[in-house]
Amino acid sequence: MTIDPLKQQATVEGQVSTEAQKKAVFEYAQRELDRQQHLFDSGVSSKQTYEQAVQAFDNSKADWDASKAASVTQQRQLAYYNLTAPFDGVVGDVPVHIGDYVSPQTLLTTIDENADLEAYVYIPTEKSGNIRLGMPVQVVSSTGEVIENTKVDFISQQVDNAVQGVLVKAPVHGTMDRFRTEQLVKARVIWSTSPTPTVPVLAITRIGGQPFVYVATEVNGATVAKQRSVTLGDTVGNDYAVKTGLKPGERVIVSGTQFLIDGTPVQPIS
Repeated sequence: MTIDPLKQQATVEGQVSTEAQKKAVFEYAQRELDRQQHLFDSGVSSKQTYEQAVQAFDNSKADWDASKAASVTQQRQLAYYNLTAPFDGVVGDVPVHIGDYVSPQTLLTTIDENADLEAYVYIPTEKSGNIRLGMPVQVVSSTGEVIENTKVDFISQQVDNAVQGVLVKAPVHGTMDRFRTEQLVKARVIWSTSPTPTVPVLAITRIGGQPFVYVATEVNGATVAKQRSVTLGDTVGNDYAVKTGLKPGERVIVSGTQFLIDGTPVQPIS
């Protein structure tokens, strides 16, 4: 991408001319100093005249050095009119068009590497005491499918006033078809893990707000439906985690529960 450099090119050329002028003054002052040095050593000229020549030489040298530095600065400024990407990546939007006036504050485009991305997750302040480095984080789709498993590698020491949460970061290494810079994603923080039974949401019946399931139980050689009160945890996809009321391996009836009462004979389907 190129910004019209004509104005800056003229500035550079003017500065080059100024530098040449300062150089000529410096070279004259240098020759004059040599002459005054010879005359002073010969006793022809006064010390004051010699010191004036020394001062004129020093001033012209400083002036020329400043002019050379200004020329370098303007040359570097001219280089900014030809824009090149600082790294390999993908060009984002280009909001400007040929002929638009731009300034140093104008956004011309963006370049994204889409490498070494980070997920920014804001943890509610009431949970801040439980945050720790290495805590598992799952990036999930809108349907709850796990896209990537990662871990917290940064914890902010401040609360974000806008969302009243503590920022944690987790690295994301997914491909470009899954993640892009500034993408909004859903994240699931894993506070702790333990083996827990799960049951389908449709297997839950409620009486007075209390959740129940029907468990296929062997009674006197027959299989009957026994109503069991349970304590539910979080939902996992289309299932409920069951905190209490069930043991691993017990058979829960998942269909036709609206026709059951406690003790109804059932026929398990293998």
